Amino acid sequence: MDAEVFARRRAAFLSRIGMDSAAVLAAAPTRRRSRDVAYPYRQDSDFYYLTGFPEPDAVAVFVPGRKKGEFVLFCREYDPQKALWEGRHAGLKGARKQYGADEAYSIEELDKMMPELLADRRRLHCGLGRDGEFDRRLLGWIDEVKKRSRAGVRAPEELVDFDRVLHEMRLIKGPEELAAMRRAAEISARAHERAMRVCRPGMYEYQIEAEIVHEFMRQGARSPAYPSIVASGDNACVLHYTANDSCLKDGDLILIDAGAEYDCYAADITRTFPVNGRFSPPQRALYELVLEAQLAAIDKVKPGNHWNEPHEAAVRVLTKGLIRLGLLDGRLSRLIKKEAYKDFYMHRTGHWLGMDVHDVGDYKVDGQWRELQPGMVLTVEPGLYIGKGNKNVSKRWRGIGIRIEDDVLVTETGCEVLTAAVPKTIAEIEALMETARENL
Repeated sequence: MDAEVFARRRAAFLSRIGMDSAAVLAAAPTRRRSRDVAYPYRQDSDFYYLTGFPEPDAVAVFVPGRKKGEFVLFCREYDPQKALWEGRHAGLKGARKQYGADEAYSIEELDKMMPELLADRRRLHCGLGRDGEFDRRLLGWIDEVKKRSRAGVRAPEELVDFDRVLHEMRLIKGPEELAAMRRAAEISARAHERAMRVCRPGMYEYQIEAEIVHEFMRQGARSPAYPSIVASGDNACVLHYTANDSCLKDGDLILIDAGAEYDCYAADITRTFPVNGRFSPPQRALYELVLEAQLAAIDKVKPGNHWNEPHEAAVRVLTKGLIRLGLLDGRLSRLIKKEAYKDFYMHRTGHWLGMDVHDVGDYKVDGQWRELQPGMVLTVEPGLYIGKGNKNVSKRWRGIGIRIEDDVLVTETGCEVLTAAVPKTIAEIEALMETARENL
């Protein structure tokens, strides 16, 4: 995204927080993986949303109406030796020229300059609770301002979490964000299709994961948006399974929950399909039920409906189907009220999606489920999970875990499934896998 996008976001943010406020955002720290090896760096989503600045050791300060500049960025000064060992970095000049900072200072000057920037600001927007050390520094800066009270200088008297303004902004996606999310979805769709094509009994889950990550990178996404779940057989009944180390068995299903990150925006797709390319009768029955529930939920994604309506639709379809298959017994309304379905479906039907896989934004407003609005993106992901150890059901159902997940954009007239390119009907999946085997 170009610098104008971030400038527009900052202008909107400054307007929303008001002239008597300031806001402080810290970049994500680097994280150590082992000894002197760090994890690949990924910027804090809030920080990147407003600045586009990709480096650690930085603090952004936003001060509406400040004559010397409303966007002040503290960052690392340019160091030729660091550039030689670690690569290019912006420095103070780059912070202004490339990233639009009105003023840029060395990160070493932060403690000295922050009390001045916070002076006479009544409200401070910040992220208390994210980093204890940064919180202590923040309170220290406020204390320094308070020491000047006899000179008529006022310190911030109200601390406001970013949820109130910034996270509500992030909830409604703009055109540039949707373009990035569509690309992430396209890349992820190709990776899931690749997994279906190459899957064979005798492979290992991590080999399928390797095919997925290969396709991500081949298409321009440098990393997954989250650790990929590649779960075969009973492993699919572990909701956040990431060991990915079991051998694929003929006759089992494989559940893959994987999405690429593109330009800091995530895709999140789950597909479940047979290792050998053909669904067994019990697998087919449960899969068709989950797909029916997902389609019913997607049908409820439209402006004016509340957040919980897709979940309610999925629960109703699943519970009714479980009665039909003999896995639940009783009246539909009573079973839903007592949440009997939770023995087989224990999670909710979706979450917000954006820069974070579980993206920001409240699900309730004033105690009520919020209305869906154009520009919101959510996942729709019902499932059924019947572990091998479940002795309350017939043996034919045990060891089957199924989830079907798509990324859905709320539009002016309804919704758009961003991940529709990935096969999900039984006919589509079996045809794709059969064709792949014929072409061996």
